[in-house]
This record gives sequence, structure tokens and C-alpha cells, in this order.
Amino acid sequence: MREQILALLERNSKLAPEEIAVLLGSSSEIIESEIKKMEKENVICGYNTLIDWEKTGVDKVTALIEVRVTPQRGQGFDNIAERIYNYPEVQSVYLISGGYDLLVILEGKTLMEVAHFVSSKLSTLETVISTATHFILKKYKDDGIIFAKKKKDERILIEP
Repeated sequence: MREQILALLERNSKLAPEEIAVLLGSSSEIIESEIKKMEKENVICGYNTLIDWEKTGVDKVTALIEVRVTPQRGQGFDNIAERIYNYPEVQSVYLISGGYDLLVILEGKTLMEVAHFVSSKLSTLETVISTATHFILKKYKDDGIIFAKKKKDERILIEP
């Protein structure tokens, strides 16, 4: 039942325990208890709202930064990842396979602000060998949600 609860919450974190109970044929007390256990165990780590910032008029730039580092003896990548994720601008840090070691996602108000962060804070860390910065220019789909839905063609077809 835990997997089913998690799958439902992952798709829509606003679902109430009562709604989940109906969907799963259970009681709201059991569902509420399971959710509280999973929160306490850090299986459920938080609840997020997905926002299309382009529609708000708020200046926000998101960048994906690939980082190549020298792993530390006995620590691997954990210490450098921790140093990076403690910066408030950093939204996410992932250990990845391929040509780079870490993928860092961060947000700023302008391209220049992000570039300054990379050059003055990230690139200056002693174990960072190189970085590659990619700016998100437009979101089409994020976390399973389509942002760029096609507008319905409302023209009337006239047959000859």
C-alpha cells in the first residue's frame, strides 16, 4: 500500500488522506498513519508546487551546471557535493555518470548572477576541475507536467 500512496502523492501532493483512502479502498486513518510514518522515516522528504515562472513576470534564470571534480580519498564525492548543496542558490545536486561527476541545478535572477556564482563560488572550490553551464531557455515539460501545451485550432474548416 505504501507504494500506491507514494505514487498518488508524487502525481498530486494536494490529495487529502480521505481521497487517497477512497482511491485505494482503505480508511483515511490508515492512510494518514502511513503518510506520517513515511514523513518521519524521510521516505517523504517534502511537498513541492510546480510553478510556470514565465507566466508570473518574475525574473528567474535556471541553469544546469555539469561539474567535474577530483574525489577525495575515503570520502568520494560526498564532501564536495555537501559544500555545493549548502549554497542557497543551489536547488539540486546529483552524482551522475558520463563525462562529468555532478549535475548542479541553480536559480538566479539573471544570467550574469548565475555566471558570477559559477565563476566566483563553484569554480574556485579546490576539488573542482571544470564546469559546463547550460541555461534553461524554455520549459516544455517539468516533473511530468507539460508547460507548452498546443493551443487548440479554433478555426472552422470550410469544405468546398
